Amino acid sequence: MEAAGYATLTRQSGLMREMQIVAHNIANAATTGYRAEGLMFSEYVRRAGDGPSLSMARGNIALTSQAQGPLAPTGGSFDFAIEGEGFFPVETAEGVRLTRAGAFSLSAGGDLVTADGFRLLDAGGAPVFVPPDIGAPGLAADGTLSADGRPLAQLGLIRPAGDGTLLRAGGNLFEAPGGTEPAEGGRIVQGFLEGSNVEPLSQIARLIEVQRAYEMGQGFLDTENQRVRDALDTFVR
Repeated sequence: MEAAGYATLTRQSGLMREMQIVAHNIANAATTGYRAEGLMFSEYVRRAGDGPSLSMARGNIALTSQAQGPLAPTGGSFDFAIEGEGFFPVETAEGVRLTRAGAFSLSAGGDLVTADGFRLLDAGGAPVFVPPDIGAPGLAADGTLSADGRPLAQLGLIRPAGDGTLLRAGGNLFEAPGGTEPAEGGRIVQGFLEGSNVEPLSQIARLIEVQRAYEMGQGFLDTENQRVRDALDTFVR
């Protein structure tokens, strides 16, 4: 296969991955706290002095949108939404993970947990415990959860440290490989949930664009394949 064919194949691989990402975004347009994902293409260029020049593209850099999702009122005492930057820290078997999905409930042991059973952590990294014999808790402006006049915990609000790299860890969870630090530019509001930040119309339009680009690349490969077959037939004769 010639260089043009290899370059097209690498492009097709990236376009296929982007189609999968965009389709996943569309499927999660109504998922609480979901963050839209994108894809960045990188390019490898070989200098002409090292042989025939070659440029190959690869879709290998995942991007996570940090745009604010819409807040919907629920009135739930354990429904929390974040305005601005930051994530809720939750405890999983693999370590601390970050999420914007703030629909929590009480476990049998009195801990606030996610729908998957992961415990919500406070600003000090300890599980948020709510005693069973108290009234409906309220949330102060600084994130302190209290009930019956006594503080229970200060909800944690963190962000990835360093360059802000986030890796998806399944569902609405993220991993911060560079560690975490307190998020100063956000606040937690009670009785609301943040919706997905996916814009369905723009995602559908992007899916159509990627599909057309993929079809064009496939047409080129089909034409190139037929050209090689015709050349072989001519030489054999």
